[in-house]
Amino acid sequence: MEAEKKVIIENAVREILLAIGEDPERSGLIDTPKRVAKMYGEVFSSLNEPEFNDYALFDSSNSEDLVVVKDIQFYSMCEHHLLPFFGKAHIAYIPEGNQVLGLSKLPRLVEYCAKRPSVQEDLTIMIANKLAEHVAVKGVAVALEAEHMCMTMRGVKTPVSKTKTFHYQGVFKTDREWKRDFLSAINS
Repeated sequence: MEAEKKVIIENAVREILLAIGEDPERSGLIDTPKRVAKMYGEVFSSLNEPEFNDYALFDSSNSEDLVVVKDIQFYSMCEHHLLPFFGKAHIAYIPEGNQVLGLSKLPRLVEYCAKRPSVQEDLTIMIANKLAEHVAVKGVAVALEAEHMCMTMRGVKTPVSKTKTFHYQGVFKTDREWKRDFLSAINS
């Protein structure tokens, strides 16, 4: 993040501290604006990075079978309250053209997509769309399950509740058996 943007965030955090009745010059808070600006640079980093393009493909004889990577940890920020939501992503695809994606690329894609303000429903679709745009697939399935701090620490205050979202493209959308295989794989 650019230095001038960090200064803007630092000043805004000082104003928020004043508005809630705190003293930004208090010893415990004096460096908080800098820490928040640094944190925002990290948790919103994909807004300032080039488009994700790390889709390393490898030759494979697999062009008809399910590839699943599940339990990919992610952290994101709710665009409605700027509070974290976090959980696990599960991604499946069926390769087309005898090429498979390097397995580490799926967690990297999830991380890239998650590092911006969003809602879980849109994040689920974004991950699927980016994968389908850059990798030849017969279908993509993405499921996210997450805990939302905007629900657990404020408002309705429902700790430990999880939100699950799903998005299907290609054969996962049209063929119930593929969808069933995906759901079975992520629930086992």
